[in-house]
Amino acid sequence: MLTDEEKRRYTQRMLQSRMRVLCNNGFLGLLLMHMRMMVDENMPTAATDGKFIYFGKEFLEELTDKEMDFVMMHEIMHVVLRHLERTGDRDHFLYNIASDIVINSTIKQSAGGSERAINLGKYGTAMHLAPDGKEGVEYTAEEVYEMLVDKMEKQSKKQGGSGKSGSSGSSSGGNSGDQDQNQQNQNSQSGKGSTSPDSSSSDQKDGKQGGRGALKPSTWHKNGCSDEGFDDHTKWGEGEMDPMEKDLWEKRILDAAEAAAMQGRGTLPAGISRSIGELKNPQTDWRTLLQAFIQEDICDYSFSPPDRRYDGGDFYMPDFNEKEETVRNILFMIDTSGSMSKAMLTTAYSEVKGAIDQFGGVLKGFLGFFDAAVAEPKPFTDEEEFKVITPVGGGGTSFDIIFDYVAEKMEDDLPACIIILTDGYAPFPDEAKAMDIPVMWIINNEDVTPPWGVVARIK
Repeated sequence: MLTDEEKRRYTQRMLQSRMRVLCNNGFLGLLLMHMRMMVDENMPTAATDGKFIYFGKEFLEELTDKEMDFVMMHEIMHVVLRHLERTGDRDHFLYNIASDIVINSTIKQSAGGSERAINLGKYGTAMHLAPDGKEGVEYTAEEVYEMLVDKMEKQSKKQGGSGKSGSSGSSSGGNSGDQDQNQQNQNSQSGKGSTSPDSSSSDQKDGKQGGRGALKPSTWHKNGCSDEGFDDHTKWGEGEMDPMEKDLWEKRILDAAEAAAMQGRGTLPAGISRSIGELKNPQTDWRTLLQAFIQEDICDYSFSPPDRRYDGGDFYMPDFNEKEETVRNILFMIDTSGSMSKAMLTTAYSEVKGAIDQFGGVLKGFLGFFDAAVAEPKPFTDEEEFKVITPVGGGGTSFDIIFDYVAEKMEDDLPACIIILTDGYAPFPDEAKAMDIPVMWIINNEDVTPPWGVVARIK
């Protein structure tokens, strides 16, 4: 049992570490604010279940402040990158290694490429190189996993075996030593020095390691965590999130990214940048859909700009200006209720961006979000203004509130058109609530058909 003094001291250390991360890496520090932390006397090192970050008592005692900050960042990145739920039917042993390689390399990159940022005393420098010798930050965990599978299958064939061959490198940390660390990481990740015909034979006879071939039980736990590594993955899946919690985390990530960018506090991890920036190609021909709302601005002859043939003269002459097409005052409303997944929100965002792109920057309007309430729509006049608008919401769904908001808050300048991107899973209001404003429903399935308005579908 922990004494009151130990509880106070350990709590203070964890809170101080979180504050240091917040100061040095604003993005991860902000997300750590949403995690609970505790000392688990049964935990050998550190772990997360997606809701808590756990520290073993003895492990916590031996960490320096800098090492503790690294472990904190490592654990929160498993949550942010959703490694706990992305394993699927992959070999947990290899996926654990792959996810750690990506995270450690990402932290190393955020520290200016210094390996000291991912070094833990007796555990050595954490593995950060993919099997091809490149930094893990260049890949997703799935890509590194496929490399590991391919490499182990090739090794197995060379050794004359039929199963996958293991490696004795740590899933999170390597052994300290005098040899070059990069070569050490490559050796540990490729399995050099980790197997022998004798150990492979005895392991398989004993039925250990579940068919992974030559794995030393003295070095590897069944869950794929090394006795010499600091990151325990045994709690993965214990704190499984429901859809609402997943949506909430997506919003926390977007909010933290925006806050960190505005304050200039820390760089965004590469995996998160890929995720946020992963806007897909639009599926809708927006120029066709919005044809009725195209406005032609014809200036005929105008002094803005003047006729350049008379430059340098004593007077200005008007010049003929071509007509311009504009689409103004379009209200986009994106459903952010609990039934809308991250992929659905990404698709909806992509459609709005596609509309802006198709009109070459002359589409102007508002982007808002709704679930059981409306988040105030934000104006945008170009793609850059659109990109900084982040989603809010996560509750139930109501379409009535959109039209109530328009009637109450936008009555002095009603939208030319209301475009609602949604899965459609909510009662539809009476058409009269639209106040004769044209409404387009962009539905992301084939199951729901609104009873009125223009309907288009995206996948």
